[in-house]
Amino acid sequence: MEHRTRPLHAALRPYVGDVIGYAYDADPPDLHRGLPSRYLTLVVTVDEPLGVAWPGGPVEKYDALIGGLHSTAVQIGQTPSRAGVQLSLTPAAARVLFGLPPGELASAVVGLDEVLGRPARELTEHLRAETNWSTRFDVLEDMLLRRLGARRPSAVRPELDWAWQRLCASSGAIGVQKLAAEVGWSRRHLTDRFTSEFGLPPKVTSRVLRFERVTTYLRRHPLTRLSELSAAAGYADQSHLTREFRAIAGCSPRQWMTEELPALPADFTRNPQGPAIAPASPARSH
Repeated sequence: MEHRTRPLHAALRPYVGDVIGYAYDADPPDLHRGLPSRYLTLVVTVDEPLGVAWPGGPVEKYDALIGGLHSTAVQIGQTPSRAGVQLSLTPAAARVLFGLPPGELASAVVGLDEVLGRPARELTEHLRAETNWSTRFDVLEDMLLRRLGARRPSAVRPELDWAWQRLCASSGAIGVQKLAAEVGWSRRHLTDRFTSEFGLPPKVTSRVLRFERVTTYLRRHPLTRLSELSAAAGYADQSHLTREFRAIAGCSPRQWMTEELPALPADFTRNPQGPAIAPASPARSH
């Protein structure tokens, strides 16, 4: 699969983790698992609609979509779409670029036109009319900058922003009770307000962030011993890590690696080895 990327305008960097243009040279895989992470996802196809389904649910097709924070993998595929542009968006982007709190998009995938209306359809048409990735990125960047300049979003409570940043910085290692004490709220009040804003409770967000840390590391170091990785990432043991993979990704770690990391050596499941993940640094107090 071809990947293209480039840095976006500095004004967009607090809201966009990365932007990737992708194109399969052959048929795309029948199933790709869209794993949970700290980011919302925006995809604009440049050929055919993209199929998306929650486990056990029907396939919905989108020319352009936005997906909120979620705690289980979404299934992508079952359509002829082979190319598009994908953006990873911070939760703050939901308010700043789309005028709604990220919690309204949580655990959901919706058509971008349901959020933006006509501008979403115009964006899709414009991107499909271009054949050069650089020009496509220009078009997308221009649309985002115009939305950034036009909106005056309501502010997020500083306690919630702090709690989100603390969880991300620790990869979910900080406990909810400690987090609540730092912001001066009760655990229940923090959980209620955090869930309302982001769509996931802080405890579930911690699970997602720890899982994200593991999958990010495996993409870079696929021969890492899972027993070492599980301990360093804060899981009780390898069985705990495997249970989390099944609950979140819908498969075992080795199945996910076989599906998503096709360059692995054929015998990696018999002799996994490699560097262990560095333990998470303790979160600092405010």
